[in-house]
Amino acid sequence: MIPLGFDYIRAESTDEALAALADHGDEAKLLAGGHSLLPLMKLRLATPAVLVDIGRLDNLSYITDAGDHLAIGALTRHRAVETSDLVRSFAGLLAEATSHVGDPQVRHIGTIGGSIAHGDPASDLPSVLVAMRATLVAQGPSGKREIAVDDFFTGFLETSLADNEMLTEIRVPKMPDATWGFQKFNRRAQDWAIVGVAAVVNNASSGVGLVNMDSLPVRAAGVEAALDAGASASDAAAVAADGTNPPSDLNAGPEYREHLARVLTRRALEAAGR
Repeated sequence: MIPLGFDYIRAESTDEALAALADHGDEAKLLAGGHSLLPLMKLRLATPAVLVDIGRLDNLSYITDAGDHLAIGALTRHRAVETSDLVRSFAGLLAEATSHVGDPQVRHIGTIGGSIAHGDPASDLPSVLVAMRATLVAQGPSGKREIAVDDFFTGFLETSLADNEMLTEIRVPKMPDATWGFQKFNRRAQDWAIVGVAAVVNNASSGVGLVNMDSLPVRAAGVEAALDAGASASDAAAVAADGTNPPSDLNAGPEYREHLARVLTRRALEAAGR
């Protein structure tokens, strides 16, 4: 299908992008790599009146060591995250999961911020940020604010970003000694995951994020609590689906997704050395 008509603005700066959002409100959408938004527009599931192109804002493309965390600009391409020595050294789970995003063409164009701001529960990277307890930085008319990842995703394709805000940075805690595992099950290579699991063990703490097990990216809190209490990988994985509300579609029903969550969580934890 062909998208409905829209006006196009190419922002030359963050301030210009924010001004466009302020002028047009919820009728405007930001365009970065376009891999999430444009398919929805073609299906007319998204019908923005104005597209604000931020794809050329180079000041939002970076990966830096910020002391206790890595600071990643929202417009950093997936390929840059995947191949970054900093990310591989201090956030290996993120580098590994990013290597599974789409195909090489997608990873060279798509951005980490676009993937996160889209808020798709079937996307790989939100689960990683949940597992690693990342912090998101949003910028709006009142300046910048930090949002804990558990407060960022609010519903299906919904986040806590206001209409006049944009995601500018992802802050990932440095975990140089962590072990981790990333597992996902799909019907064909490059398909969205039917279910996925990101697990990280950092010293005595653990984090587990689930892909496509609810209407939003979710934490497997029961698994984390079981691990912290000394449970084995198998015993902890047994509660992976507890408290979730997995969707039903042509690929799988809720019961099958719950089974996959338990199996993939056990595999991810075993890969992390639990």
